[in-house]
Amino acid sequence: MTLRDTVDVTAVGCLAAATAVTVAAVALPAGAPPARRRALLWTACGLSATAGCTLLMDVLGLLFGQGVDSTLGAVVHALGLAGAVVLGAAASRGRAAAPGPPGRWIAYTGVLSFLPYVAMKLNWALGGTFAGIGGGEVLEASERNGASGPWLALERWGLDPTALLALAGILLLFCLIRPWGLRLPRWLPLAPALIGVGTLVPYGLPGLAYLVPAQLGALPVRPGDLPSRGDTLAVAWIGYTAFAGYGPALLAATRWYWHATRAAPVTGGP
Repeated sequence: MTLRDTVDVTAVGCLAAATAVTVAAVALPAGAPPARRRALLWTACGLSATAGCTLLMDVLGLLFGQGVDSTLGAVVHALGLAGAVVLGAAASRGRAAAPGPPGRWIAYTGVLSFLPYVAMKLNWALGGTFAGIGGGEVLEASERNGASGPWLALERWGLDPTALLALAGILLLFCLIRPWGLRLPRWLPLAPALIGVGTLVPYGLPGLAYLVPAQLGALPVRPGDLPSRGDTLAVAWIGYTAFAGYGPALLAATRWYWHATRAAPVTGGP
């Protein structure tokens, strides 16, 4: 069984478990303590989010013409993330009032987390060398790993697709916390924000947790396309730190935007 198959089997299992826990929450007697129902709903939400945590990879594959590794897996990931949104909203119903206006730390955290990642990727795209590999070798690795035509074309033009997406993610963060974002149709920022939260939070934080023992030599690290274990760790620290910092910042911004627009929805206009 490949790693991709393992991920898909895990997603199906988590989605099935989330469904079972949701049924248990719905089946509670009417007089059951509300806290118990909310605990079950939050548990189901976490399981469902785990099932959908790789949806972003499917979306990127479709966006750049590479397709998805498994159609069934992509459907499961989409159902998992959609279920997490619905269950999270149900668990939050009737709770505390909407949070106050978000602080600037949200945007700063997202920007600072992504800067080293963007610099690394653009350095490669412009032909530079980092972690023992040059821009030309990175392009060859992309070709060897089956990257799509649009993806390769951007890399040849010195525009790394993941760096561009990181910049788009930073713009999304400001859209969620600034007044001009409230003038947009509610779904426009929320759709990518919910996908980002559901994929980056469970991807970045566990990734950092894995890197600590890996750095100490307690866990294996596969070099992949990089020349050494140390080079792989250097790139991994930059990547996982970016996602682990940006993910929670996006979560905080999305939570505020969700409450703010639900209380006073704005569908557009000046």
